[in-house]
Amino acid sequence: MSFSSDTSRFGPSVTPPVLSIIVPMYNEADNVDELLNRLVSVVSEIEPQYEIILIDDGSRDATASRIVEAAEQNEQIKCLVLSRNFGKEAALNAGLSHASGQAVIQIDADLQHPPEIIRTFYVEWRNGAELVYGQRTSRDGEGAARSFMTRSFYKLFAAVSDVKLMKGLGDFLLMDRKVVDALLSLPERERFTKGLYAWVGFKRVAVPFEVAPRAHGQSAWSILRLYLFALGAITSFSTVPLKIWTYIGLFLAVPSFAYGGFIVAKTAIFGVDVPGYASLMVAVCFFSGIQLLGLGIIGDYMGRVLQEVKQRPLYLISTKHGFDQTRSRNLEIAEIKQLTS
Repeated sequence: MSFSSDTSRFGPSVTPPVLSIIVPMYNEADNVDELLNRLVSVVSEIEPQYEIILIDDGSRDATASRIVEAAEQNEQIKCLVLSRNFGKEAALNAGLSHASGQAVIQIDADLQHPPEIIRTFYVEWRNGAELVYGQRTSRDGEGAARSFMTRSFYKLFAAVSDVKLMKGLGDFLLMDRKVVDALLSLPERERFTKGLYAWVGFKRVAVPFEVAPRAHGQSAWSILRLYLFALGAITSFSTVPLKIWTYIGLFLAVPSFAYGGFIVAKTAIFGVDVPGYASLMVAVCFFSGIQLLGLGIIGDYMGRVLQEVKQRPLYLISTKHGFDQTRSRNLEIAEIKQLTS
């Protein structure tokens, strides 16, 4: 494995790089070589002052050793090895906190995001765009169930949240430094970054692209994990699920009150009927189910409040390589926040 640096023609960099490329990884050992070869080829062509930051999110394969080896061979490749699997959102935040470029590019390691699109990202950024994002033109190859869940989630999110997600938005994008700083200033620990990209605003440009087939391995996102992620995204950006229970309560209380009045009047006029056990049990089970569902949603919000109150850091780093000479402009601030939170 060899990834030439091509730094000889401009000498040792004493200023922060122009471009930072951050790549979160989980069990992506088989993709490391091809990904870095394509990234280095593309990025060194458009901007020689760059850094590539690889983040191993507690992989169970040889990902960590492969990226450490790459960092040792090329001074423009840096890597972070997290102490365990904290999740993609935390890994992305770790990369952003350590990136020092004037612009930061996020790209997945599975090669479904073609590195060659970075050329277009760069041109749009130079033309004044502050957030350039890859817009997926199709979801072929996802599977019917996953595709249905994805479409349903975006429709539901649009209905219950004031934040409007960009169409086709994923984690393949370029952000100007001011966008990165804005994201890093947000204190929440339960993060839905696609929503945060939309929330911070700034001048946006979409770049349509076709998602490539996954080169190696399988996606770590199961249907259950996608469901939990979608639920967390909605509760992070909307209080509508809480308000719904007010309307459900009114919807059930008004007819119940009217029916109760009818029963009182009927009893006063015609006497007491023997109640039906079956209908009584159905009513009890129905209302109990409604109450438990409501408590579950309230509990999810309370759990998120608990996570925020505990103030634990988003991630912990086991080892890092390549950051000896050039520290990120945000790294010291991020570390101080983690220690004092």
